[in-house]
Amino acid sequence: MKLYHFLTCPYCAYVREEFSKMGLVPGKDYELVEASRGTPGRDEVVRLGGKSQVPFLVDGNTQMYESRDIVTYVKKKLAS
Repeated sequence: MKLYHFLTCPYCAYVREEFSKMGLVPGKDYELVEASRGTPGRDEVVRLGGKSQVPFLVDGNTQMYESRDIVTYVKKKLAS
């Protein structure tokens, strides 16, 4: 899984905090990709998903933007 984010984004912080509560470790369980404006990560978000918005999760063929949707998706994935 890749989570595109930037540090001061409150929605990104929510996802990172929820991932931490689930026991997920960045660099081990998922990759954090810097995606603040003007970065290659933000360009990749736009190329992959069509919008300049973070957080953005990519997990195989699954791509999603909304922070709560991301957390719900990962919780379901871990439960299965």
